[in-house]
Amino acid sequence: MAKIATLITDMFEDVEYTDPSKSFNEAGHEVFTIEKEAGKEVQGKQGEAVVTIDKSIDDVSPEDFDALFLPGGFSPDLLREDERFVKFAKAFMDAKKPVFAICHGPQLLITAKALEGRKATGYKSIQVDMEYAGATVVDEEVVVCQDQLVTSRQPDDIPAFSKESLRILEQLNN
Repeated sequence: MAKIATLITDMFEDVEYTDPSKSFNEAGHEVFTIEKEAGKEVQGKQGEAVVTIDKSIDDVSPEDFDALFLPGGFSPDLLREDERFVKFAKAFMDAKKPVFAICHGPQLLITAKALEGRKATGYKSIQVDMEYAGATVVDEEVVVCQDQLVTSRQPDDIPAFSKESLRILEQLNN
């Protein structure tokens, strides 16, 4: 089963982390949360979820994981201020490993300059930024590009997002 790296910090969109990660775990995959400091607790912006960080960004490598999960909220914008998280996300795109980004999650990929030539979607307010980053942006609940990049717009899209992400993960096991 896949080891999924999750880049997350305070102000993540609660259900955009909790619902997909629950689906990943139920399918037998391992989800690891990564932030600046292992053991730290980060809070969702709705105040419904508190997540204890598994690993420090300084203690992991993209090679340690099979896929990358980028939940939305303000978390991706805060993380992209730190080049370590940007490089980590870019490494997954460059290696053509699965990347699952919902809502504002693609902000890390914009900063990593990893969307050029990709078809994707994201929250309405970042779609123009995604276009400037070279992506072909469509307004659909889930977009799968090259059986690697799965993107969605908002919490309402979580069921389709999780379904397509799990389909990609299943291909890793075959």
